[in-house]
Amino acid sequence: MNKLETLKTWIGEAKRMVFFGGAGVSTESGIPDFRSVDGLYSQHFDYPPETIISHSFYRKNPSYFFRFYREKMLPLGYAPNITHRVLARWEAEGKLQAVVTQNIDGLHQKAGSRKVYELHGSVLRNYCENCGKFYPAEFVQQAADIPRCTCGGIVKPDVVLYEESLDEKTITASLEAIAQADMLMVAGTSLTVYPAAGLIRYYPGNRLVLINRDETPYDSMANLVFHDSLGEIFSTL
Repeated sequence: MNKLETLKTWIGEAKRMVFFGGAGVSTESGIPDFRSVDGLYSQHFDYPPETIISHSFYRKNPSYFFRFYREKMLPLGYAPNITHRVLARWEAEGKLQAVVTQNIDGLHQKAGSRKVYELHGSVLRNYCENCGKFYPAEFVQQAADIPRCTCGGIVKPDVVLYEESLDEKTITASLEAIAQADMLMVAGTSLTVYPAAGLIRYYPGNRLVLINRDETPYDSMANLVFHDSLGEIFSTL
């Protein structure tokens, strides 16, 4: 049995699969990732992206932060791709227990997935830091400069910036889902961003599948490894 047939068999037998995904899941919808040739790291700005999207830079220079954020990190108007749609179908069929994602674009929910743990938050949620009032992404996108609430407070996207901690409830729920999984599929992530990447160590089973264009530090741990595009793999599933 070849690798793809093995993968199909495992999916057919799964009842508590968990999918762990990164930027590579969304790049096929046209959203650039941080490390690709066309991603944020190849762009030319006055500061490195890691600096601009850090908590301290946001505090010191919110105007510059929001200019960068609107231009490079607010992926509105994109549609889910085959990977998002297949995952939503598996959840509806009772095979997939949860999606754990490092992405902030909300495309999993747009495709129909319901149980999605967003480790790094979402651009679709924005809150006034002063009074807590909720604002949609379009409000931030259309603001002329720093988006401000009717009370005068800054409206901050609910995304985890560098130097900020991940949400404890989201981490705990992700860990529990992975620990209970009968199959863990990890896709579209270099597995170099911590603490998120370390979550896969909590998977106790022997059906760990890695799908990524490039090698990852966890390839040797996996039971099945594919160095292919997600679209190619998921279009056959």
